[in-house]
Amino acid sequence: MSVPVITIDGPSASGKGTVAAIVAQRLGFHYLDSGSLYRLLALHARKLDVAWDAELPLAALATTLPAAFEQGRVWLDGNDVSEDIRAEEIGIGASKVAALPAVRAALLQRQRDFAVLPGLVTDGRDMGSVVFPQAATKIFLTASADERAARRHKQLIGKGESANLPRILQDIIDRDTRDAARAVAPLRQEPDAFLLDTTELTIDQAVETVLRCFGQSQASGI
Repeated sequence: MSVPVITIDGPSASGKGTVAAIVAQRLGFHYLDSGSLYRLLALHARKLDVAWDAELPLAALATTLPAAFEQGRVWLDGNDVSEDIRAEEIGIGASKVAALPAVRAALLQRQRDFAVLPGLVTDGRDMGSVVFPQAATKIFLTASADERAARRHKQLIGKGESANLPRILQDIIDRDTRDAARAVAPLRQEPDAFLLDTTELTIDQAVETVLRCFGQSQASGI
């Protein structure tokens, strides 16, 4: 690809967003949190009273989704919704709308348009398999379900929100199952993606691993 692209795919709460954002900052690349687009759509649909299983109405909303990513914040129709889209309920809604083929098709080109010089780091569930299949550096970042639940629980407690660890763990397991089983762009590790298990790693260690993979792909001329 003429524009360097690093894709970081993985399951919910694996830390891929945090790692991707830091890698983008370190390299001076643009950053796309693809999951935010689906979270924005789920939130937008909820505000407009559109059901999360209404495929065609949701696809229509996706084509005109008034979304913007500026200064590290996420905007919907001119309103800062960076915190709103991180609610557990909206995350569940995002997983549901993301399973709809018409919705994914509507958001495909919008995601690809983020690939501009000097480069792009993007995270999601099908970045390396569907959106940027020719990316030189593909990472599949994961962690055990127990570790991911513990991280999410700590994050919510840190925000002063109530959090039930067993429920969070079950939600993560359910979402993993749903994401892996969906008919369109299921969550999976591509054959040419590097498996990065962060269960026992710090964020800094994960970031350094991704940067090392990128450096190796650049050196080999991939």
